[in-house]
Amino acid sequence: MRDDHRELRLFLHLAQTLNFGRTSLDCHVSPATLTRTVQRLESDLGHRLFERGPRGVALTAEGHRFREYAVQALELWRSYREEHPDPAQLTGRLGLFATVTACQALLPGLLAPFRAAHPQVQLDLRTGDAAAALARLDEGEVDVAVAGIPARLPEGLVSRTVAVTELVLVTARDRPDPTLAGPFVLPHRGLVRETADRWFRARGMRPDVAGEPDGHEALLTLVALGCGTGVVPRLVLDHSAVRDRLTMIPADPAPEPFTIGLCVRRADLRRPLVAALWSR
Repeated sequence: MRDDHRELRLFLHLAQTLNFGRTSLDCHVSPATLTRTVQRLESDLGHRLFERGPRGVALTAEGHRFREYAVQALELWRSYREEHPDPAQLTGRLGLFATVTACQALLPGLLAPFRAAHPQVQLDLRTGDAAAALARLDEGEVDVAVAGIPARLPEGLVSRTVAVTELVLVTARDRPDPTLAGPFVLPHRGLVRETADRWFRARGMRPDVAGEPDGHEALLTLVALGCGTGVVPRLVLDHSAVRDRLTMIPADPAPEPFTIGLCVRRADLRRPLVAALWSR
């Protein structure tokens, strides 16, 4: 079935990012298509939804009002489409977020049974920075996230563990005399960075930070180039394209293990699509 609500979803994504380039990349549309979509909405509504100025993009007052409408409209449509369907004939769209590594290492096993049982469901899979996964879920951008699980989940979210991986310290294989003295390449934000910071504090260290990339794959590339020692989940290292250029450095004690879970909004467990995936 044709997706009659794509314009609303594009609008909501842009309303969150306030960045035309980011939204066009994440939603797999060209910047020109995204611009035309916004112009068409503004023409239909008779109001400007975004202000574009030297400081960037901002929602107008009408943009804020229309965002509330768009959220409610999509939720009503989703509820209508999914109300009491035949479980064997589920249809609709399920939005998922996972990192590139999770897509390669975990999603085939997680999604294969669901896909086999419900082939009519459209899987809208998005990738990006692990640190943003739970925020995207909590804000309603996606229905399901495969993400690192913090000690305390945001209120309203639930998780089911799908993997536990150790955190390891890695450096370039050809680096002379690799030690834990640094410098270090660490994630800019997120659970791995928080765990690494606790590990440094427990050792009484103030790390010399040489780089803070957003993604784990980018981090390993910098490490392979000799920029410093990195801290990453072992799962990421095992699936990295540059793993042959890296070596692990033993650490005693090692950083805390990293738990990865399937995460959804608690209220969405009543939705047949989410419940079907959750029960697999």
